[in-house]
Amino acid sequence: MPDQRKIIHIDCDCFYAAVEMRDNPSLADVALAVGGRPDSRGVVATCNYRARSFGVHSAMSSRRALQLCPQLVIVPPDMPRYKQASSAIMQIYQAFTDRIEPLSLDEAYLDVSQLPHCRGSATLMAQAIRQRIQQEIGITASAGIAPNKFLAKVASDWNKPNGQFVILPNQVDAFVAQLPVNKVPGIGKVTALRMKHMGITSCGDLRRMDRLVLLREFGRFGERLYHLARGEDDRPVAIDRIRKSISVEETYPQDLPDFDSCLQNLPELVARLKVRIERAGDPTFRGLSCKLKFADFTQTTVEQTGHELDAGQFTQLLQLGYARGEQPVRLLGVGVKLNEEQDRLESQLPLFDETD
Repeated sequence: MPDQRKIIHIDCDCFYAAVEMRDNPSLADVALAVGGRPDSRGVVATCNYRARSFGVHSAMSSRRALQLCPQLVIVPPDMPRYKQASSAIMQIYQAFTDRIEPLSLDEAYLDVSQLPHCRGSATLMAQAIRQRIQQEIGITASAGIAPNKFLAKVASDWNKPNGQFVILPNQVDAFVAQLPVNKVPGIGKVTALRMKHMGITSCGDLRRMDRLVLLREFGRFGERLYHLARGEDDRPVAIDRIRKSISVEETYPQDLPDFDSCLQNLPELVARLKVRIERAGDPTFRGLSCKLKFADFTQTTVEQTGHELDAGQFTQLLQLGYARGEQPVRLLGVGVKLNEEQDRLESQLPLFDETD
């Protein structure tokens, strides 16, 4: 029987905002957001916890954020400083393991199985990593420790901010049985609401669903749900993880009835895509895409060459895609395809040497 994996998921707390508060102490005690201008369809990239107490969150329009929190201070993102901090954090990770899977500038999986640091304790390693991040970088991070990536990611959010949570192998079954489905990565508000209507509010409820029913109701994601509900996730920490695209999509509670209503929702999706590209380190890209899923669950994706987030090009793609169905739309998505040179990157580190 193979040795049990020890996975740590590290997630810096409100990363962009934390760097801003570190470098400008006068921002430490105010409601702070990093994002675009409210008068130019700006979007919040991240915000500190004081701002979150007013309901502000990432991907929200800056205008809406100011409505919720009139005293909100919004500063523009400074990617070079964030990349510098991220690179320094990566060096801390490398002092413990070379099995690192970066997910963004502020988030990563670490496989620390069978390593000698801290007497082999993943819990102590996570604590040491977090202490070094606070002492050397000047910001805080939270961590989850578990036997697989799914549970480690769930655990890292359990004691935020500036905390950690461990799920031991003998605790997995009981922990997952009580886990609310809205805590499962990949289950958004719309899917969680749909599950609630089906009588599913916890992973324990999911376990009682037949696999074929899950496949019928949720497609390929249903197979993954079957395993996650049992705490099963055999994905390794991918040290040579290749990212070929970046995208965002939204499933709407009520179908968008016509092309004009789709067009009205397009700017928000493009703004969210811009935020996600920035969080990934501003990689260069060579193509744009637009995805539509219609009311009858058929879907289509339209692509074309593009090197900028051009609203006109996305409008054209949306128009072409909508013409293929000519019916109400339940899901819209936009994305970019990364350059071939970007595809071949074997780690996150080279990103910091680019001028992207």
